[in-house]
Amino acid sequence: MTELNMDQARFNMVEQQIRTWEVLDPKVLDLLKKMPREDFVPAAYRKLAYADMAIPLNGEKMMHPKIEAHLLQALNIQPEDVVLEVGTGSGFVTALLAKLARHVYSVDINPVFVQQAAEKLAEKLKAHGIDNVTLEEGDASKGWDKHAPYDAIAITGGFPSIPESYERALKIGGRLFVIAGEEGVMEAWLITRTAEQAWERKSLFETEIDLLENTQPPPRFEF
Repeated sequence: MTELNMDQARFNMVEQQIRTWEVLDPKVLDLLKKMPREDFVPAAYRKLAYADMAIPLNGEKMMHPKIEAHLLQALNIQPEDVVLEVGTGSGFVTALLAKLARHVYSVDINPVFVQQAAEKLAEKLKAHGIDNVTLEEGDASKGWDKHAPYDAIAITGGFPSIPESYERALKIGGRLFVIAGEEGVMEAWLITRTAEQAWERKSLFETEIDLLENTQPPPRFEF
């Protein structure tokens, strides 16, 4: 697919998938029209970079483009924000967050994802001015307080239930995007910390996503 066709596919994704799914924030739409998602997907799926699908990623999956867009709109990232991303994956959402925030800390349990994201983001430094990302390897299934508190937290894998450890890692006024629930019954949530011991939870939409590694609930015993 030529670069011209990629530009058209990117435009079509925004207009046909994302706008129609109630993502209308001009800042988010403009960013998605500019950021080349095809540079972050595995080479075998480059032609499908803008398809409405969860692209396979070394045993994991990228989120659908419209979910990535909803994540950005819900978190409403500001230029002074310090953001935590849980699940670096392809590095695409990392790049999007970095264009909006002051700094992004991104953690992934898979060292391959961390290395590949580092290489991809390094390529984008000159083209897109992305120089405000710290990539870290580790198991964030129970939390990641290393740089807390955060203005915003984006979790790109699912949890069985809304993780309190991440709610408590927010600054007052901070926002958390997470998809939580059991297989077949999952919801995207926006949690805002409104006071030292108060959080506001808003259900955004129903969806389906693979659980983050090591967050699976223990097996149920049947008698």
